[in-house]
Amino acid sequence: MRVLRCADSGVLIELDGLAAVQALHAALAADPPDGVTDLVPAARTLLLRLDPRRADIAEVERAVRATRPRSGQHRVNELVQVPVVYDGADLAEVARLTGLTEREVVAAHTTGEWTVAFGGFAPGFGYLVGGDDRLQVPRRGESRTAVPPGSVGLAGRFSGIYPRNSPGGWQLIGRTDLPIWRLDRDPPALLRPGVRVAFHEIG
Repeated sequence: MRVLRCADSGVLIELDGLAAVQALHAALAADPPDGVTDLVPAARTLLLRLDPRRADIAEVERAVRATRPRSGQHRVNELVQVPVVYDGADLAEVARLTGLTEREVVAAHTTGEWTVAFGGFAPGFGYLVGGDDRLQVPRRGESRTAVPPGSVGLAGRFSGIYPRNSPGGWQLIGRTDLPIWRLDRDPPALLRPGVRVAFHEIG
């Protein structure tokens, strides 16, 4: 673990990988140091945003180093139900890569819950973990120049939903009409770290 100061109102923690980030995030979310206003996890880092009027950065750093990570990951009570039409352009390729049938890919994706580990890439894009291990597939060899909003994809151990039209290289297996990012909503992002997600098939 490396604990670094980030500007004058933040602490950035560098960790070995996502599992370590999730364990420390869970511990700090349950008992945040005084003055911490937000926790922002990523694949290998955890950013603590501080209120400079209340936080003593040195004390926060000491508290972080003394924190014992929890097993598992931070989850909140919120469960987002995501209706999906599974007709993605890469569904057949995902079936080929995994050795499953297309129907088995859909069944694996809709069984159990996923959890948003962190956000990134684009506003509102959540990296979801916790799905069936058989669905781990590489990114496409060549990215698409435009992926429609609502596209549901897989890449590595993650699943995700494109919040807006953008380039992308994930394997697309379906689509949803659920608004993932809306500026008139508070908060704008539907998929935030710790939110649980259940996919179910429609159409």
